[in-house]
Amino acid sequence: MVKVGEKNSLLVLLLLVLCSLLYAGFAAEALNYDYTASLECLEKPHKAQYGGGIVLNPELDDGLEGWSAFGEAKIEERVSGGNNFIVAHSRNQPYDSSSQKLHLQKDKLYTFSAWIQVSSGNAPVAAVLETNAGLKYAGAVVAESGCWSMLKGGLTVDASGPAQLYFESKNTSVEIWVDSISLQPFTQEQWKSHQHQSVEKTRKRNVRLQAIDAKGNPITGATMALKQNKANFPIGAVINEFVINNTVYQNWFTKRFTVATFGNQLKWYSNEKSPGKENYSFPDAMLQFCKKNGINVRGHNILWDDPVMQPKWVPSLSPTQLRSAADRRINSVVNRYRGQFIAWDVVNENLHFTFFEDRLGANYSAAVFQKTHQLDPEPVLFLNDYNTLERIDDASVKPRRYLEKLKEIRSFSGGKLSLGIGLEGHFEAAPNLPYVRAAIDTLAEAKVPVWITELDVSTMPDQARHFGEILEEAHAHPAVNGIVTFGTWSPRGCYRMCLTDGNFKNLPPGDVLDKLLKQWSHEGLVGVTNADGFFDSSLFHGDYQVRVTHPTLMTKSSLIHSFKVPSTDTSQEAAVLLVKVSA
Repeated sequence: MVKVGEKNSLLVLLLLVLCSLLYAGFAAEALNYDYTASLECLEKPHKAQYGGGIVLNPELDDGLEGWSAFGEAKIEERVSGGNNFIVAHSRNQPYDSSSQKLHLQKDKLYTFSAWIQVSSGNAPVAAVLETNAGLKYAGAVVAESGCWSMLKGGLTVDASGPAQLYFESKNTSVEIWVDSISLQPFTQEQWKSHQHQSVEKTRKRNVRLQAIDAKGNPITGATMALKQNKANFPIGAVINEFVINNTVYQNWFTKRFTVATFGNQLKWYSNEKSPGKENYSFPDAMLQFCKKNGINVRGHNILWDDPVMQPKWVPSLSPTQLRSAADRRINSVVNRYRGQFIAWDVVNENLHFTFFEDRLGANYSAAVFQKTHQLDPEPVLFLNDYNTLERIDDASVKPRRYLEKLKEIRSFSGGKLSLGIGLEGHFEAAPNLPYVRAAIDTLAEAKVPVWITELDVSTMPDQARHFGEILEEAHAHPAVNGIVTFGTWSPRGCYRMCLTDGNFKNLPPGDVLDKLLKQWSHEGLVGVTNADGFFDSSLFHGDYQVRVTHPTLMTKSSLIHSFKVPSTDTSQEAAVLLVKVSA
């Protein structure tokens, strides 16, 4: 929209949205974080990240210097194809392996990586640090024979002191081969600097606005007031049916969020409490609220693989009856909301549970993904499960297990599906941020959308602070495409965390969220053009409106223009928008 002032005024606004990926450095002097991971099993391992960090002799170029046997294992150095590595053999206990003594500090965040191989078959291998306060797991990988697999993880410790790094596998019949070991400490300030650098690079663009007159001369001292109308990065929350008629609830939600997930209202047990008697009244009304307010919706969920989360009449069905009922459910819910959701959680939590697979065959989940795509081809189809980020010790949902499941689903369908990774994020303890980051690094190698889908933190000391830490880590990670929180108030009670009270007044987690939402947007940004008519800023991706005022315009005059800061991967491109304003 353009408003024209006095007849003798003529202004040309030249908007140069410089979409380069160049970004300013951060104040803290920090070693850059290495986001790379590898899913391939390689003939030769990569070099140790960070040169090994605090690990002595990380690539075994100096024999066994710094390394010793742990437990009753025997260790030796071997060479293959010019590559040196350490071998632990004659193992009788899971912890029998190679080891190195280290010193860890309480306030540091440690990122860990190593390349692992076993002598035969394949076996899970974990990296463990024995400290005075107990064992700390850094991560795990299913290692194979004949090639090297990358283990990437991380940890923090509760107290400074000595630690002993070793490797663990319950399969004591295999030798554990290790190479390119790295344990890199970062200070809290350095960790924050990584987040800042990543946000500047992946969430923002350098933007240059220039005001010039009709003759092409720059306008010095023009005031440019910017307003962000919409942010590109999706931040959402769960909603329930009480949003339908509660205007306070509605205003609270629409002010903050661009994505909604329906809590229980779209689940099978809510829509078909009795066989053949379907009721979609709540999700229908909730969807209308979202449409009216420009809110995108994630379809949660079509089926749920947890046996205790079925409609009460389902567990007693025969396999034939179950297949018929499940097919009816899939056709009903997907066809009803076809083209109206941005995503589907297809078979919820099917890494932890196997209700349908146990009764209808091992490929049943993959078949549901395929059928969903056939019925509704546009939305991203998500695997959605918990503990991949929350717990380092849940083998069911290790990052590589997620990726194996994705591969199975894609293979079953011939590779034609648009798949995504949903990480619920129900944290029951303080987050292990180095492991969270490393897990997402590994998942990112699948090159599919990654969302945090149900984020909350259980009641604990510093609950709000931990909630904020996870939000910041997720928002900053270049592989994360969206975040949905599960802390919305309900008269039935919040799931684990409440953002507000029943009057939608913030509780501490809500204050943290609002602070970050403000930090991730531009509110009241005003600048003045320099001698060359330029105003430069780094802006978050999104839709903007700029109002330009200048003394050459009369008091009632202003020029308003809308523009976009795109979130594309193309660097070094400039989009030039020229707007002439005249009587």
